[in-house]
Amino acid sequence: MPINIQRIDTRQPGAAAGIAQLRAKLAPSGDVVSEAGRQKTIAVFGTAMAPTEVVERICSDVRHQGLQAVLNYTAQLDNVQLSATTLRVPTDDLVASHAAAAPEFLETIRRIRDHILRFQTAILHRDVQVDGPRGSLLRQRYLPLERVGICVPGGAAAYPSSVLMSAVPAQAAGVRQIAVVAPPTPFGAYNQDVLATCHELGIREVYRMGGVQAVAALAYGLDGLINGPLAKVDKIVGPGNLFVALAKKFVFGDVGIDSIAGPSEVIVLADETTRADFAAADLIAQAEHAPGSSVLITWHEPMLDAVAAALEQQLATTQRGGLARESLEAFGALILVASRDEAARLAETLATEHLHIACADPEEMLGKIRFAGAVFLGPYSPVTLGDYIAGPSHVLPTGATARFASGLSSNDFLRSNSVIQFTQEGLNAVADDAIRMAEKEGLTAHGASVAMRRSH
Repeated sequence: MPINIQRIDTRQPGAAAGIAQLRAKLAPSGDVVSEAGRQKTIAVFGTAMAPTEVVERICSDVRHQGLQAVLNYTAQLDNVQLSATTLRVPTDDLVASHAAAAPEFLETIRRIRDHILRFQTAILHRDVQVDGPRGSLLRQRYLPLERVGICVPGGAAAYPSSVLMSAVPAQAAGVRQIAVVAPPTPFGAYNQDVLATCHELGIREVYRMGGVQAVAALAYGLDGLINGPLAKVDKIVGPGNLFVALAKKFVFGDVGIDSIAGPSEVIVLADETTRADFAAADLIAQAEHAPGSSVLITWHEPMLDAVAAALEQQLATTQRGGLARESLEAFGALILVASRDEAARLAETLATEHLHIACADPEEMLGKIRFAGAVFLGPYSPVTLGDYIAGPSHVLPTGATARFASGLSSNDFLRSNSVIQFTQEGLNAVADDAIRMAEKEGLTAHGASVAMRRSH
């Protein structure tokens, strides 16, 4: 059966509405939930609650009931019975997973860690000092966060890459305490490769919980664990589904978060020089996340049919081809635009997580597009390289939030403060301006605190 992926021709009436509908599906406030997830919500709560309602209920219960709420929701949502003894992964399990891991896998982890460290260390903010008036000094200093929580998905696939792409930037920044949460599944906290990666990176605090309850536990902390309490973290980072994104949004303020990200997404910009099989492979690679959004934008009309045919051919031999097809048909699109410039404008409007500029002269096209989570230039820079080995984190803004948000980096694990040190001569030089502003605002005590220090 030919793939039933949406086609939009921006030269035709109704195109703007189709694009707006596509964008709304991908917004963090959307309702991109798998059917299995929707049915699970009904089973647990007895009604088809909105995702925001589910998140508020679970977070509130964890905040007020603590460990018992986490164990109850883990039993209901993950069908796993855990206890105060088994919620945290024992050190022996981490050691055993590392010992059992294939040597070549551990070598790969080390090489990827080195790639990430090299990049993340290079971009790290450094302290800045600026001379103030008459011997005064102004400084901006950067200090690492003390404690960070990392969410690692594990519902449909194992993601040791998410451990690397979240933990190594934190380590580059100097974070001393890292707690990892992953669902209690064969792909999550029971996955040998995930646990071996944690151990290789020196992470010893791993918990068997995922979803909203895990985010809430990181944000509020948990008492009652046999092997010690889970202390609340300062910031929560890492990818996840819609429920994880909304949970991070809910707890923001109690803790920091990286972003409110939704399903994975890619836009491929293509022209007559683009290989259709390459473009199709890039679209499928995001769609297999299920859900995942994959959009082709081209001003070369024959590319639409060529990519559609390549999709059909490749899906037939893709292991997760059925799930990828569902995502392509639900959240994908093949879009024909009138020109290269219109393609750039549309890419900016959609502000996607991954933007693959696969057309001729990609550098020139890049200059026209400001908003994207990560950009991949040319035919030999597939998104997969960014997902796994390049160095920038694969934790990126989605749902058009790249218009104002950035991908995770080592700098997100720093906090800064200013340091102001004036000499008396320096104070004298600016005292009149400070006192005048204080008087304008009616804050006379502010002005007095300067005036009494001024020498005449």
